[in-house]
Amino acid sequence: MRSLTKLNIQYAHRFLGFEGEAQYLHGHTGTLTIEVEGDVDAKTGFVYPCNSIKRVAWDYLVNFDHALILQEEDPLLPEVLKAYEKQGIRSGAPSNKAVGGAIDTALAKAYPECRLVVVKKVATCENLIELFYSLLKDKLNIKRLTFTSGDNAATAKF
Repeated sequence: MRSLTKLNIQYAHRFLGFEGEAQYLHGHTGTLTIEVEGDVDAKTGFVYPCNSIKRVAWDYLVNFDHALILQEEDPLLPEVLKAYEKQGIRSGAPSNKAVGGAIDTALAKAYPECRLVVVKKVATCENLIELFYSLLKDKLNIKRLTFTSGDNAATAKF
């Protein structure tokens, strides 16, 4: 049996080196669907309570919500950091209430204090699924992730 839950993530990004509209900085509402597998608990009736899935996943994915996602070689990155420093928000701001835990993996590094995620690969649906799975695989018994962003979507079975 599987339990499914969805999380919405608002983010901005661009596809570095891409020819077309996506080379420009733009934003999306992304929806991540997480499917976990297991036996139905006779007491609760759940495989895994959906609110619990959200809580576990959100500890990491909050870093991507209302965040800027840039590739590490993007020339905008140092300029964004300079602008955040000049604004006084590089180290955070009182209005930044949704600060996730630090992420520093082979696929991404998050700067939760200033709502910035630096990724190794272009932030496509496919690559974001790989990243999200790497963050959550040891926390949840994930069998499938689907990420929809605008008109684009990808899914992967695990």
